[in-house]
Amino acid sequence: MLLTIPLKVISAHFFFSYTSCCSLWGNVQTTPDIPAIAKYFTTKGRYEEVNPYLIDDILAVNKSLVKPPSAECREIHLTAIIRHGSRYPTTKNVKKMRALHNLVVQKASGEERWLREITQWKMWYTDEMDGRLVQKGVLDHRHLAVRLSKLFPSLISKEKLQDGHIKFMTSSKHRCVNSTLSFQGGLAKLWDIEDEEIDYEVNDALMRFFDKCTRFVETVDKNQSAMAELDKFTSSAEMRRVQEKIADRLLVPYSHITSDMAEAAFYLCAYELAIKTINSPWCQLFDEADALVLEYANDLKQFWKRSYGHDINSKSSCILFHDVFSRLDRAANEIRSGSNVTEAATIQVGHADTLLPLLTLLGFFKDSVPLTSDNYVTQGQRAFRTSRMMPYAANLVLVLYDCSGNLRLQALLNERPLAFPGLADNQGEEGAPLYQDVRDHYGELLQGCDFEKECQLFPSK
Repeated sequence: MLLTIPLKVISAHFFFSYTSCCSLWGNVQTTPDIPAIAKYFTTKGRYEEVNPYLIDDILAVNKSLVKPPSAECREIHLTAIIRHGSRYPTTKNVKKMRALHNLVVQKASGEERWLREITQWKMWYTDEMDGRLVQKGVLDHRHLAVRLSKLFPSLISKEKLQDGHIKFMTSSKHRCVNSTLSFQGGLAKLWDIEDEEIDYEVNDALMRFFDKCTRFVETVDKNQSAMAELDKFTSSAEMRRVQEKIADRLLVPYSHITSDMAEAAFYLCAYELAIKTINSPWCQLFDEADALVLEYANDLKQFWKRSYGHDINSKSSCILFHDVFSRLDRAANEIRSGSNVTEAATIQVGHADTLLPLLTLLGFFKDSVPLTSDNYVTQGQRAFRTSRMMPYAANLVLVLYDCSGNLRLQALLNERPLAFPGLADNQGEEGAPLYQDVRDHYGELLQGCDFEKECQLFPSK
């Protein structure tokens, strides 16, 4: 479904500034009081915690870190798969927060200032918010658009946009559509072209493939036993200790604090920072040790539900995998034939649930030992850490370069170079292996990885 909307409408509807933290373009006015545990907020974390230099200058780019493979290389195509921006909690999480808040108001006691602030805190989250994009989420994508245009000026340019060489695709979810509009609007504002119209395509087959993969839905998403490791960790001594420490701080019986309440309090701290840029009194319920346990709990969830825990998790992204390589192949073939590249950049906006299975299929962030309920202590240095991988507006960018006839592919995650697994000896000067070597490395997936076959509930042999 291809939709067109005038950029001036985007400007009018979505271009409000977030005055509590940002100027019109988002440069920070004052350094916020950031909770010490903010770097452990997993999929509820701000993009700024992954790239702290953005706190001082939200439009800063690190061209010493992100640069072409060599001086002779020119960028010819870019594909970006981007998670939506900061959002409100889902209805499910709002209900958990409400239960916690009611308990605190009715039962908590103590004289500490932060505790008085918690009991006086007004529950302002509502069921109707249900994961919709917030003002900060608008700015997340607006600023990302400007930074990517600064990093890749020949691909994300005014001319390429006006000539239709930049394609936009989104999930149908409200937060993704509005993130896409915000990205477009950031470019429109940058280039002062707000009176023009721009297309975007709603494509759930690609951006919400997980909903359409029957084997994933039935054997993982709807199957509680698929999350057995998370369930066991939720009942572990580590998690019980976090709950007991919360109860001690609130001066309520241990039995009153459930694992859901511990998670709700942790996410209240995270949402208040992501949405309002404030260090909420809820954050005082946790120290770093607690945050590490709760981070691991969510990493277990993501590992077993969206990543390496079950083979179908990554295989559900086969359709997006092939779409990405078909775009890269088309650009490569056009260059080899001496033609102009017809699609300079593709911007695809989806979810953490879109990006994580694809990263897994490509083999990124795979630890030698799987995450389980009983190896928390030994997983402190794990590669699979969603706090670093999957904040709001997380993005995987693949850039194809023509280097004097040799095509090279560079991968970036959250604007940082990402080495292709299994190609350590052939990454090139700036982590950009030959494109043919990348294709050869993923040859088995390119020849197979058929979405329809993989997603059959009972695959035919």
